[in-house]
Amino acid sequence: MSAPILARIGLQAFKRYKALGSGAATFGKNFYKGGFESRMNRREAALILQLSERSVTKQNIRKRHREMMLLNHPDRGGSPYLAGKINEAKEVLEKHG
Repeated sequence: MSAPILARIGLQAFKRYKALGSGAATFGKNFYKGGFESRMNRREAALILQLSERSVTKQNIRKRHREMMLLNHPDRGGSPYLAGKINEAKEVLEKHG
């Protein structure tokens, strides 16, 4: 590649970086602020399975549970704690959903 093309690519990347703001200031803004409740409620269960409270259906619960467990199953290197929370979220939503 020629120098002008590389310079243009670098300038475009820098402009995108500046438009995003500083990484430390924007990091984590889209994530839920707070820990787990001592007893899981419907809202927390929906957050864990990344479902809006309006989109909670048996089909969506099972689909999201399966997707989350494929990513976080302890037999595949995932956390047993997170797998437990994912299973608990499914149970709460199926019972109260």
